[in-house]
Amino acid sequence: MKSYQLELTTNAKTNLRDYYLRSAEHAPETAHKWLNRFEAALQTLSTHPDRCRLAPENDVVPEEIYEFLFGKRTGTFRVLFTLSNSTVLILHIRRATMDIASEEDLYND
Repeated sequence: MKSYQLELTTNAKTNLRDYYLRSAEHAPETAHKWLNRFEAALQTLSTHPDRCRLAPENDVVPEEIYEFLFGKRTGTFRVLFTLSNSTVLILHIRRATMDIASEEDLYND
């Protein structure tokens, strides 16, 4: 089984931090548990990123963009990433209810 290195861009780290901080304002303990589950789910991409489908954003940029979904119903987040030789590069994290990410959203580092 191939193993991938997981990397988050500064943009993706900022996205995740912002979602966590907003949630922590209202429910700090729940936000902390959510963040731990989210980070654990992201780690699964290091062994099975190929299970994810191409994202709608794939039509926005020349490289292939995949999406990983985390959460349920209105609490679902889309993790947008690329695959290269041995790296899963997470570009952007956004709520699933949001419109398709622009190129600027994906590469805003």
